[in-house]
Amino acid sequence: MARILRGEIRWADLNPVRGKKQAGRRPVLVLSHDVFNEHSGTVIAIALTSQPQRAGFPLTLELQSKGLPKKSWVKISQIRTLAVERISQRLGKVSLEELDQVIEGLNEIIGA
Repeated sequence: MARILRGEIRWADLNPVRGKKQAGRRPVLVLSHDVFNEHSGTVIAIALTSQPQRAGFPLTLELQSKGLPKKSWVKISQIRTLAVERISQRLGKVSLEELDQVIEGLNEIIGA
């Protein structure tokens, strides 16, 4: 498999889940740095949805990046550590500005 890079949007298998987590095969935004992804056997990612969201920033962020198959929102509270075996093909990549906004939203949620 090609290297998994920070800022990429990739398909991921999120099953099994419990509770209100996003489930199934769905796109995720990779947050972890490239070196971590390459050497740890895992990636840190956030689930995306194509369903319009009522909650605004910092809980969700509508992506403006071109190349995504559908209008998409990052569910910033849906952060997961996933084995690289759960990650498959690349769908696109977010801009550096969008990646910074997602990190900012995550920092607001966790109180950094």
